[in-house]
Amino acid sequence: MTPSLYAAERGTGPTTIAFLHGFGGCHDDWRDVAESLAPGARTLAYDLPGHGLSLDFPGGGPARIAASAVLADLSARGIKRAHLVGHSMGGAVAALMALSEPEKMASLTLLSPGGFGPEINGPLLRRYAAAAGMDEIRACLAAMSGPQSRPLQHRVDLVNEMRRRPGQSRTLVEFAAAMTRDDRQGVIQRERLETLNMPVMVVWGTDDAVLPVSQADGVPKHFHLHHVLEAGHMLVEEAPGLVVEAVRRNMRRRSRRLRPGFAAAAS
Repeated sequence: MTPSLYAAERGTGPTTIAFLHGFGGCHDDWRDVAESLAPGARTLAYDLPGHGLSLDFPGGGPARIAASAVLADLSARGIKRAHLVGHSMGGAVAALMALSEPEKMASLTLLSPGGFGPEINGPLLRRYAAAAGMDEIRACLAAMSGPQSRPLQHRVDLVNEMRRRPGQSRTLVEFAAAMTRDDRQGVIQRERLETLNMPVMVVWGTDDAVLPVSQADGVPKHFHLHHVLEAGHMLVEEAPGLVVEAVRRNMRRRSRRLRPGFAAAAS
């Protein structure tokens, strides 16, 4: 496995599902989802570089670094193809992985993914990065969730415990500042996304306060798009059952056939 890149592994079987959390998260965000999908499948829930048990990964932070790190880890584990599930920043990482090595990706399930439009709630993410203590963490999680959702105590405890590790809060503050410079995020060009031929499903909460749901309007037509009414940005916690079903449905879909010469023209 890749040194200093951590992944929690569950289940066995010929199918591999890799989970990539959002900014400020960790592998345990996916616990309920991974447990539901693990029977009959091998699941890998990563701590992305600069987060959790991957805090000391060299050069951690940018999505492109995380994409290269996870690709290298999958290769080191001998995994030839995997289904990717990414939330927020992890969605951007999953998309970059698929663009870099599409033959290794069986499907992409992207939950409120980063990189689909320039708008981002920089003040909220910077506040979340600097949050110290359970009350402020809970307030930030509530602001990122839908109007009908309340942060789970387990999630608040998990984030608080993660922030108490030496260097974690400082690293997140630095990441957030770079990621939301001028309150804009980097954008993955639609022309590049058009070249992806594996099944892609995008799931977005209609009340997302971090990345506006309007960014889903610009996804390629062959992507399957699912809006979650009254849900916010924290879909993994707000609607874990729906996420499980979305992943299962997307894994059953077939890759599309690209028009001759399309990939070459779009690359």
